[in-house]
Amino acid sequence: QVQLVESGGGLVQAGGSLRLSCAASRSIDVINAVGWYRQAPGKQREPVATIATGGSPNYADSVKGRFTISRDNAKNTVYLQMNSLKPEDTAVYYCNAVFRGRNYWGQGTQVTVSS
Repeated sequence: QVQLVESGGGLVQAGGSLRLSCAASRSIDVINAVGWYRQAPGKQREPVATIATGGSPNYADSVKGRFTISRDNAKNTVYLQMNSLKPEDTAVYYCNAVFRGRNYWGQGTQVTVSS
């Protein structure tokens, strides 16, 4: 199993930045893929940024050039650096890990961008 704990959400003005962190309970070296998803009120959960072990990051078109996913294997932590935030980025952000064919989710962290 994998437990994921997100942190770093909050309220920010449009144009600002936030960095989300996701701490995993086991080495992310052995996790097949990690990523960030988000869910806005009344909408389905959607992928924001994902990265497979040994692979390149993939980003949603809406965040390309603004968001960066990274991983620190020594700290078993995945980050999402979010710059130039827009009100439409407002959502609950969830960390995801795929391990041995199963999806694991964190509890989510709220990001609110005011105009």
